[in-house]
Amino acid sequence: MAKHLQRDLGELKKELLTSGSLVEEALNHSIEALVNRRINLAEVVIEGDYQINQMENQIEEECLKILALHQPVAADLRFIISILKVNNDLERIGDLAVNIAERAVYLSSHEPLQAALNFPRMADGARKMVRKSLDALIGMDANLARIVLTMDDEIDDLNREMYTTLQDLMHQSPECIERAVQTLSVSRYLERIADLSTNIAEDVVFMVEGELIRHQEIKK
Repeated sequence: MAKHLQRDLGELKKELLTSGSLVEEALNHSIEALVNRRINLAEVVIEGDYQINQMENQIEEECLKILALHQPVAADLRFIISILKVNNDLERIGDLAVNIAERAVYLSSHEPLQAALNFPRMADGARKMVRKSLDALIGMDANLARIVLTMDDEIDDLNREMYTTLQDLMHQSPECIERAVQTLSVSRYLERIADLSTNIAEDVVFMVEGELIRHQEIKK
């Protein structure tokens, strides 16, 4: 029984990593579509969301099947609980990538805003958080997961900076309001992606160490 459980857990981890790769690719494409005004890439992200949703359902079903069949305890039970939570967070990141892609389609068909927006830095930061959280999951590396937790403040700061810049622009140029609102939405989506990456990192710490650190203050 234990041998079969470990085999099933191994397959479950592979499926989650496949889902993670799909989500990471969707995020990369959505950011490139936004920054480089590539509508074709945005459409790829929107069309690919179905596959990510299907993967989430498949992984959840496998988790429930393993719980019913093997009744795991201790570290194995923590692993499955963490997989269920990470699986949900990955699907939500995929949804946010679609939201960014939809905004990219709109913004690519309009004149660029004349404002100093630091989207490349913010997008790169969010992308790194997703990548590192997945690397921490693959390597069961709690130390790397804790590093991810320290990266969230910069994304929050950039989101606030983006809000201030766009608010000023809307006051000065009312004709830009719709584009500014769409752009501000993207900033918010990136901030949420960073938050979800933090959730994944916290789940990795729980998976590896059995410690619940959510809602705890992170020491820099």
